[in-house]
Amino acid sequence: MVIAVSGGAGFVGSAFIRYISRTHPEDRIICFDALTYAADLHNLDEVSGNSGFAFIEGDITKKDDVEKLFSFHPDILVNFAAESHVDRSIEDPGLFIRTNVYGTGVLLDACIEHGIGRFHQISTDEVYGDLPLDRNDEAFTESSPLKPSSPYSASKAGADLLVLSYIRTYGMNATISRSSNNYGPGQNREKLIPKTVWNALHGIRIPVYGDGLNVRDWIHTDDHARAVDLIIRDGKSGEIYNIGAENEIRNIDLIRKILSILGRPEDLISFVPDRKGHDRRYAINPEKIRKELGFRAEQRDMEETILGYASVFS
Repeated sequence: MVIAVSGGAGFVGSAFIRYISRTHPEDRIICFDALTYAADLHNLDEVSGNSGFAFIEGDITKKDDVEKLFSFHPDILVNFAAESHVDRSIEDPGLFIRTNVYGTGVLLDACIEHGIGRFHQISTDEVYGDLPLDRNDEAFTESSPLKPSSPYSASKAGADLLVLSYIRTYGMNATISRSSNNYGPGQNREKLIPKTVWNALHGIRIPVYGDGLNVRDWIHTDDHARAVDLIIRDGKSGEIYNIGAENEIRNIDLIRKILSILGRPEDLISFVPDRKGHDRRYAINPEKIRKELGFRAEQRDMEETILGYASVFS
């Protein structure tokens, strides 16, 4: 099978490529990436020398670039490409709308034009909005209403709706997955875990939005990659699958855990004004993907990831 992966040099996309290369060496992988600030070709060092791997630099919003990808005649396209930093989306919503919505549309149109038999859209649990902190019995299901809080999550919700419309209108064979927060190696240093590790090691104040009580469900990128692999091979067209690890932790507790592991003082923590539209709690109910595809997250402990960043940043 020839698998095209847009956004494949990014944090999660590259983890998926590495996973496929290890577990399905018979598959050919075509990585397509614009190499923005969020991408790092070193994330692909493990596979770059493989005969079944190819890289194309290109932007999903540019039709001429996308044509280069389809010259490889992929059997399936998995779209990881997205602008994903919430703070950046507040500063420049238009960029997120163009990449996440229009860019997804360009890929969908190319799939139809070239007769690509399968499309999978990588989404986020943030499209559901948030849950109250005092209701631990509540979690997002695939039927939860979409109530995005930021331009980022709204653009991802828009892309999801576009995919669903192509399934209905054009009969496209497509699926969507919505994952909780990812952790693992190779993440951009703007994100919470690597940023906290970097600041802690260099004695820099660690900013914490609001009261720090916001809750996130964390899943390792290897688990996420395994779930997506199951979906593209055995998932049903038109279906949405939530990917979670039931591994919730408050932001402030995660930061304190990182400081404890690194042996750094908690007085590095600095509470700052809350982010606009900041969601309070995310929680994923993974029952559907567990029952239908047999997926269950295996990695829960973040210590290896934290120490890995400490080794790189020291």
